[in-house]
Amino acid sequence: MAKKNPNDDKMERLVSLCKRRGFIYPSSEIYGGLNSCWDYGPLGAELKRNIKTFWWEAMTARRDDIEGLDAAILMHPQVWVTSGHVAEFHDPLVDCRSCKARFRADDVAGKKNCPNCGNATLTEARQFNLMFKTFMGPVEDNSAVVYLRPETAQGIYVNFLNVKNSSRQKIPFGIAQIGKAFRNEITPGNFIFRTREFEQMEM
Repeated sequence: MAKKNPNDDKMERLVSLCKRRGFIYPSSEIYGGLNSCWDYGPLGAELKRNIKTFWWEAMTARRDDIEGLDAAILMHPQVWVTSGHVAEFHDPLVDCRSCKARFRADDVAGKKNCPNCGNATLTEARQFNLMFKTFMGPVEDNSAVVYLRPETAQGIYVNFLNVKNSSRQKIPFGIAQIGKAFRNEITPGNFIFRTREFEQMEM
């Protein structure tokens, strides 16, 4: 059996405190929760809003050389093909043949036995794409595949010329964005520090 990390108790106490004080709740808790998805309570929502407002003011309102943007979460799938995300945005995945636990291969590098149950060999590593895939429109086939963005920067890149022309900026200039991003992590966890849905601030 795997040893318990002494920091786990501290993390459990932190998660409990955040819930009691109204900062962060487990998502869908009344139905058993959803692994590594979190809801921000009244104080958490205010804290997030204050941080985003401060960042936005510092990055855009106080600077003449940075423009703001709010790009769509869903983008043409060719964006992710061209950027290399479809082909390369992978983590190596291994499974335990006994307890069926999954691990990132780099987290168990050099180990023959499962860190969870300790008594089985692990499968060979295979590549696992981190992007959430869904379908747009009434038909679920390959022509309707779209992805939830794994980062906000691509929305900045594909809108560069639009922003340059409409803002009349001269190069060099920056584009800032705050928004949701999604990654289908193999081993999410550690409270809100590694989640499948999160907010990014990029410039």
